[in-house]
Amino acid sequence: LLSLGTGTTSEFDKTHTAEETAKWGALQWMLVIQQMTEAASSYMTDYYLSTVFQGLHSQNNYLRVQENALTDTTTKADDASEANMELLAQVGENLLKKPVSKDNPETYEEALKRFAKLLSDRKKLRANKASY
Repeated sequence: LLSLGTGTTSEFDKTHTAEETAKWGALQWMLVIQQMTEAASSYMTDYYLSTVFQGLHSQNNYLRVQENALTDTTTKADDASEANMELLAQVGENLLKKPVSKDNPETYEEALKRFAKLLSDRKKLRANKASY
């Protein structure tokens, strides 16, 4: 299973003072709750799938690709400007060089190549079985 994320922001890394949050209205609080819920849902889905694949001794058959530190215009799904597309391409290039996780030093580039070979080998195996 290759799971491709749309990216997340580092919004929750920001801290706010009590004075700031005291001025927030209902809309601001609703947006914060929505962001927290979406982030938790994405994290829990990844955690669940990762755990299931590990339990089946098939952890090499699951790869989640997700950038967790999007900033500025890269977080806007409706910005298809050429400048933003180039910026997103650069984000992807940088992500390829990052380790998959703190427990897995394999880079995303290495993991994707391994995953592609695994899929290719399985397709060849199915094709060979079908020809008999």
